[in-house]
Amino acid sequence: MTTDSKTSAIGALIAQRISRRMVLGGVVTATAFAGTSSLSWRGAYAQGASSLAFEELARGLDTDFHVARAHTAQVLIRWGDPVYPDAPAFDPAGQTAAAQERQFGFNNDFVAFMPLPPFSKKSNAGLLCVNHEFTNARMMFPGLTLAMQAKLEGVVGVTAQALFGQMPDLTREQVDIEMAAHGHSVVEIRFQKGEWKVITDSPFNRRLSMLSTPMRLSGPAAGHARLKTSADPEGATVIGTLNNCAGGVTPWGTVLIAEENFNFYFSGDPSASSEADNHARYGVTGEARFQWARFHERFNLEKEPNEPNRFGWVVELDPYNSRAVPVKRTALGRFKHEAATTAVAPDGRVVVYSGDDERFQHVYRYVSNGRFDAKNRQANLTLLDDGVLSVARFEADGRLVWMPLVWGAGPLTQENGFGSQADVLIETRRAAELLGATKMDRPEDIETNPVNGRVYLVLTNNDKRKDAQTDAANPRANNAFGHILELAPPVVRGQTSDHAADEFRWDIFLLAGDPSDVNAGARYHPQTSKDGWLTTPDNIAFDSRGRMWIATDGANDNGFADGIWATDVEGPGRALTRHFLDVPRGAEMCGPCFTPDDATLFVAVQHPGQEAGSTFDAPSTRWPDFDDTMPPRPAVVAITAKGKTIVG
Repeated sequence: MTTDSKTSAIGALIAQRISRRMVLGGVVTATAFAGTSSLSWRGAYAQGASSLAFEELARGLDTDFHVARAHTAQVLIRWGDPVYPDAPAFDPAGQTAAAQERQFGFNNDFVAFMPLPPFSKKSNAGLLCVNHEFTNARMMFPGLTLAMQAKLEGVVGVTAQALFGQMPDLTREQVDIEMAAHGHSVVEIRFQKGEWKVITDSPFNRRLSMLSTPMRLSGPAAGHARLKTSADPEGATVIGTLNNCAGGVTPWGTVLIAEENFNFYFSGDPSASSEADNHARYGVTGEARFQWARFHERFNLEKEPNEPNRFGWVVELDPYNSRAVPVKRTALGRFKHEAATTAVAPDGRVVVYSGDDERFQHVYRYVSNGRFDAKNRQANLTLLDDGVLSVARFEADGRLVWMPLVWGAGPLTQENGFGSQADVLIETRRAAELLGATKMDRPEDIETNPVNGRVYLVLTNNDKRKDAQTDAANPRANNAFGHILELAPPVVRGQTSDHAADEFRWDIFLLAGDPSDVNAGARYHPQTSKDGWLTTPDNIAFDSRGRMWIATDGANDNGFADGIWATDVEGPGRALTRHFLDVPRGAEMCGPCFTPDDATLFVAVQHPGQEAGSTFDAPSTRWPDFDDTMPPRPAVVAITAKGKTIVG
């Protein structure tokens, strides 16, 4: 099929959907984009004001953090701050791995607020649970520069490889500091005298580290030969978790942390191993961004070819029990997980949504076989070991079909190299492709709305998609700006969304980019302001009113800072995005999370100053300390509203 005929066919299908005026929850929406032309959709949005009352922030790009007027931003905890009472003060010139294992890690991403007492709706005390996704040695240690730094000065849109760069050899201590800075932190926080405080002597506080934290493997792949290594001949225990991006919270009060880009950590030639094809599918090429294999053999593919198979899972952590061993739940599949968002179906089965964050990858859903028991927490701790993982196929007529990834069914057989359900889960990507799952534009966060019961899927971007590769759910070629889909489970018993149903309905919520650029193909509410449009959506959160708060990753490439934009999802302000805050130059906005009463919004500022030419010694910003003796430090910020009860 030619590009023109493909585009025309998609346009006709989308036009049919508009002509039927598909309605989701009483608000008419139009999936109106195909190729580089769009149909008239402005009538799909009611005229009127947003329910958000804050004064919109002007977009910009500088060295500081900015939030809308009448709000206060408090830096709550930063890289190197103490997690335990005996943790040493942060000394950027004298770091040690032992100190880092007692301090807040690097590059905070996902944030969860878990109330104290447990399972209450309290909002003035709780546990802050934070992922530490990755490290950047150039921004952590003095004396390291990019080999190509002189060429990179002033360059816009530098590749990720160039940003990480070819570093001088790190010392064993520096490598171990990097490993200690990965993982997760749990810290108790309390709101006292108008501000949040970290309680360093709390018995709940904990650091999960790549150096020393054992994690149990569970589910169908646990103990499989492909998960066994020299250090773990039983295939039962992994030390550490890495590249944890977004996550989720279960109804029984545990936290799910998702392992994403695990491929960056393994060195050596993978070709001699029986896992070579599997590794290639996940980008495990042996060209690592990290030097860990120089000192830790488990990251050397030639010595431990199975080690990558022990990453790319979802980890379940009990924050209310600091002695509980974290568990890698293999039933949820192995891929580059972004988010692990839970919902409970009307019959009590537990659903976990997750995206595989890479261009042309897929969207997944796990449905437990067992039922959630609100009166028996212990019984719920095995719900994520026994269930069915499915992958999404988005039809042009607005149907979303969930296709089960079950060994022995369809192409998932011995003839295609799957000897068991464990093989299906270890090679989830290959299984999904064989089933014909829809290839998406970097599926990142996926969250359920607490008010309308729908599910919102964030697609950050995909500038590799060609015209002939577009489809109804990914309608733009060279999609540099990203978009958000709205998924509607069927409603049963009046108002309850059946998240376990075999089919949903879907539609496009917004297409990001500059609406004044006729070539961008953006789509918002027609009253969106010059500061209100956004690009590269990444993580989202919902407040208790069901309003969406969108964090971005990649706005710097468009000349302004990443930040948060907020919008209603229903009513006259639907898709009327408004700019609420922005982060310092080089930083990514991550992990938006509200307290139950909406009085505080926690956000994670990741890798401030990470841009071309910026180093520990000469950073492009020194946020949040603005001290010449300190490098820029990733940090969690608590935002409250002045004189008001809720943020926004």
